[in-house]
Amino acid sequence: MATSHQASGIQAARLDAAGIAENFSDLHPAYDAHEAAVAADRCYFCYDAPCMTACPTSIDIPQFIREIQAGHPESAARTILEQNILGGMCARVCPTETLCEEVCVRETAEGKPVEIGRLQRYATDTLMEKGEHPFTRAASTGKKVAVVGAGPAGLAAAHRLAMLGHDVVVYDARSKAGGLNEFGIAAYKSTNDFAAREVDWLLQIGGITMDYGRKLGAELSLDGLTSAYDAVFLSIGLAGVNALRAPGEDKDGVRDAVEFIAELRQAEDLTALPVGRNVVVIGGGMTAVDAAVQSKLLGAENVTIAYRRSREEMGASRFEQDLAASKGVKLMFNVMPKAVLGNGAAAEIELEYTDVTDGKVSGTGETVRLAADQVFKAIGQTLEGQPDALELEGRKIKVSETGRTSMAGVWAGGDCASGGEDLTVTAVAEGRDAAMDIHSSLMG
Repeated sequence: MATSHQASGIQAARLDAAGIAENFSDLHPAYDAHEAAVAADRCYFCYDAPCMTACPTSIDIPQFIREIQAGHPESAARTILEQNILGGMCARVCPTETLCEEVCVRETAEGKPVEIGRLQRYATDTLMEKGEHPFTRAASTGKKVAVVGAGPAGLAAAHRLAMLGHDVVVYDARSKAGGLNEFGIAAYKSTNDFAAREVDWLLQIGGITMDYGRKLGAELSLDGLTSAYDAVFLSIGLAGVNALRAPGEDKDGVRDAVEFIAELRQAEDLTALPVGRNVVVIGGGMTAVDAAVQSKLLGAENVTIAYRRSREEMGASRFEQDLAASKGVKLMFNVMPKAVLGNGAAAEIELEYTDVTDGKVSGTGETVRLAADQVFKAIGQTLEGQPDALELEGRKIKVSETGRTSMAGVWAGGDCASGGEDLTVTAVAEGRDAAMDIHSSLMG
C-alpha cells in the first residue's frame, strides 16, 4: 500500500509538527470569565425566546445566560445539562448559526447574534473542570435496559435511564464510546480529547456498564436482548457508506471520508497521517466539509469539494461552506463523478456537469477532469445490520415521536431512526425522550 501511496502522491508529513498543531487548534477558543460576562450582557432575555424554540433539546437559553450574567456558570451548566447531557460537545459542534443563533433577536436586528454556543461551552466547561456531576441517581427500580450504540443518542438515553434508577448496559461495536463525537467530527472542533472526557464525566451518574466490541447482528441478537432485558434502545448509527457508482472506484487512493476522519481523530501523531497532493471530496454535507478542510490542514495542496446540486441545496451550512473556502478549499457545484482515472492508483477524476429538474439530478454530457491522487466519498451513509423484525421508513428504522419501533419493548433513536436531522443535538433529544418513554412504560 505504501509504495502505491508514494507513487500516487499520498504521503505523510507534508507539514511539520508545529504547522499541524497550529492548523488543528480550537476552531472557537473558549471564553474567559470576563468575555462570557460581556457576551451574556448582550442577551435581551426574550419572554418568548425564539432561540429556545429553535433548540432541538429545548434548553432554557435565556435562563442559563442570565445565570452566567449573575456570575453562576455552574448553575447555568445545570440548566443546560438537565435538557442536554452532552451540552459540552453540542456547544462545540452544533450548527448554532442555523439553529438558536439564526433566530436570535440580536441577529435579526444587528446581524450579530448572542454567541449562545460559546456561552454554553463556558458554562459546561466550568462545571466539568471541577469534576462534579450535577445529578444523583434515583433508588434502583430493579429494571434492566440494554442500549446498543454508544453515540450521542445512546449515551443520552443511558444517562437518563440510569438517573431514573434503571440498570443500563451499553454495547458498542468499537473499543471506545462516543460514536460520531469521538470518531466522526473534525479534530479542530473537539480538541484535547474532549469527547472521551465527556463520556467519563457522564458515567459518573453510576448504574451504567459499558461493553465494547459487541455489534448488533454479529455478537448480539435482538431476540436475545429482548429476552434478557426489560427494554432495548437501538442507536446503531449508519455504518454503511454509499458507493460512487463510477468506474475506477476501487483504485488505490479512493476511500470513505468517514473512515479517514475516524483515523485522523484517533491518530496520536498527525504528521504520520498520509494525505494526497490533489484531493477531491465527493459530497455536500458536514462530513464532506470536515474531510476537505482537514485534508487542507494536513498539507494537501489542492482540495476540491464536488457536489452534484447547487450551493443552496448543500447539506453543510453556509458557515461550514465559508469555513472550507477560508481554508483554501475549492467548492464545485452541479458536478457528479463520472470516472476515477489512473493506472492502479487514482490520478484524475472525471466529473460530469449536472442539471436539476423537479429535484431530479441528470448529467448534461459535458465533463471536466481534475487531478486527484486521493478521492473521498462523503455521499451519505446507510443502515447496516438492522434486524429484519423491525419496520423501516425509507432506509431507516421507523419510530414514533417517542422512539418506539414496530417491535414491542424496542426503541430507537439517532441517525439510524426516522425523524429529525442527523445532528448530535437531535440525537441527544431523541435518546432523552426515548428514555423517558421507556421509563413510563417500565413503571406502568
